[in-house]
Amino acid sequence: MVSMSSPPSPAPSLLRRIVDFDTAISLRLYTLTHPILPYYFLKTLEISGDGFLFFPLVLSLLLYPLAFSDTKNSNIFLINLLLGGILDLIVIGPLKHLIRRPRPVYNKNMFLSFAVDHWSFPSGHSSRVSMIATLFYLSSDFIRDVLIQLKYDLFVDYLMLIVIGWAATTSCSRVLLGRHFVFDVIAGVLLGILEGFSIEHGRHKWTEFFLFIVEVTSGAESFALHRTKESLTVSVTLGGVVIFSTCIDRRYL
Repeated sequence: MVSMSSPPSPAPSLLRRIVDFDTAISLRLYTLTHPILPYYFLKTLEISGDGFLFFPLVLSLLLYPLAFSDTKNSNIFLINLLLGGILDLIVIGPLKHLIRRPRPVYNKNMFLSFAVDHWSFPSGHSSRVSMIATLFYLSSDFIRDVLIQLKYDLFVDYLMLIVIGWAATTSCSRVLLGRHFVFDVIAGVLLGILEGFSIEHGRHKWTEFFLFIVEVTSGAESFALHRTKESLTVSVTLGGVVIFSTCIDRRYL
């Protein structure tokens, strides 16, 4: 009698094995830490790195002059942050929709978070906070001078540690909250660092233009935010005329 045994199934591809390993280690980390770490702490980290906090905060600081003696340099730093945030949206949004990796299935409370897209790779929070930390590092001399001017000398030696620690813990929280897999976070961190260096390297091409915009809008009569489930609209009014308005799709924040 001739044996009719089925042919052996092909070995999984290298990419499949990497994804399976990433999924397994991410679930393991989530399972181990979920009963231990307080949810409100991880949630606070998530909110601190969210685009809905980042963009209004940077825009507000730009439009309302700071109490710095070196206002121009402070505006350059804030412009770099704003450009970094925009670059992050341009990079991360299309990558997520191109790769389309689903988020972890064990994430039971994803609907409570700010993100509404279903894609996991790369992590937008990780890229954003890493970009911010990179720009802080690259602008450390200016930030040191500002802290000394404000008589916050105590924070001079610790600010970079605080910012880098915040970026690292916020990135890790993405796995511990079940929002992303480990490799999503690693990719986000690497992209964020690259974004920060790219903005710093090319800032001279955009600085004068954006400084002019800031000078025009710094006397704005009103700065308004209109938030819906789908988008965030930012508008600036000067002399009763809306001189700036933009709408950000919430899926990319």
